[in-house]
Amino acid sequence: MAERVLMKGNEAIAEAAIRAGCRHYFGYPITPQTEIAAYMAKRMPKIGGVFLQAESEIASINMVYGAAAAGMRVMTSSSSPGISLKSEGLSYIAGSDVPAFVVNVQRGGPGLGGIQPSQSDYFQATKGGGHGDYRMIVLAPASVQEMASLTVKGFNLADKYRMTAMILADGTIGQMMEPISFEDVEVETYDKPWALTGTGMKREHNIVNSLYLKPDELERTNFQRYEKYRTVEESEALWEEYLMEDAEICVTAFGIAARVAKNAVAAARAEGIKAGLIRPITLWPFPKAALRRAADQVKAFVSVELNMGQMIEDIRLATECRRPVSLCNRTGGMIPSPDQVLSSIQAAAGCRDGRLSEGQMTSPAQKGGN
Repeated sequence: MAERVLMKGNEAIAEAAIRAGCRHYFGYPITPQTEIAAYMAKRMPKIGGVFLQAESEIASINMVYGAAAAGMRVMTSSSSPGISLKSEGLSYIAGSDVPAFVVNVQRGGPGLGGIQPSQSDYFQATKGGGHGDYRMIVLAPASVQEMASLTVKGFNLADKYRMTAMILADGTIGQMMEPISFEDVEVETYDKPWALTGTGMKREHNIVNSLYLKPDELERTNFQRYEKYRTVEESEALWEEYLMEDAEICVTAFGIAARVAKNAVAAARAEGIKAGLIRPITLWPFPKAALRRAADQVKAFVSVELNMGQMIEDIRLATECRRPVSLCNRTGGMIPSPDQVLSSIQAAAGCRDGRLSEGQMTSPAQKGGN
């Protein structure tokens, strides 16, 4: 039996990163992810690694850029407003095609918002985050175990495709404690002939740069980069299905919302409602194929989110708007209860001929739920 240890989600990320080969961490404290930096500050010096609390989020992401250009496994972590400050650096990293690993343990917004859990950075993460045409691999853990396993996977994918991988967690998963195991960690290694490691007079100089002054060269590079992104979409989408074999209502949720939704699906089944759950594990690439298949089977979708319904757009695109999509949401640090999600499932089950009756797309918060 695998040895298990009780850990907080943020600490699980940090330990998993170390086991994945990360020896360089640059960050800046912000709630609710500060435990990642605290863990790294304690552990990195003991294993010959580098921990540096930068003077700002902007400085830390540019330090990540430098270490990534040298071929190192490097990471930073922050929470929502801090990620916004890092967004220019994320674009530079994408434009230079170097691998990096970033963690966003989300809090409510916009602005400073609050320090309670949220999923309101979905757009920012899945649509790029900074300026220009680029993508990041976005992983959404729903347990402390997945905080660890997806961290290792994120480092592997970043190196494999020479791009940024991001853990997009909500504050609840970051702060909660669960028993986890590190015994199944599988670290993949990749040659990095492009890295700035010094030539030793044995090869041509490498250049890592995101500046292309010739328009045709930049266009060609962008098209080539999107060919890589297409490969990622075809090969790396991850999701979990729960009771979808005969489902007539498909609930879609990620992170902590998916755990609540799974309980609501079980409660709906107890009432005779054939509900099921699709949980995207990669938010980009989004599991379009799974949602497309579900649209052939179910009569409605319910999206459960800790935001104003940002994932609904991707559900509609994946299903080509063939089925109605209703929203069960809470924001500002609030989390829907299983009863609230069940109420939304019950409303969706009242569909007739592919249409939701008027008033069935209101959220629990709008109905005055707590």
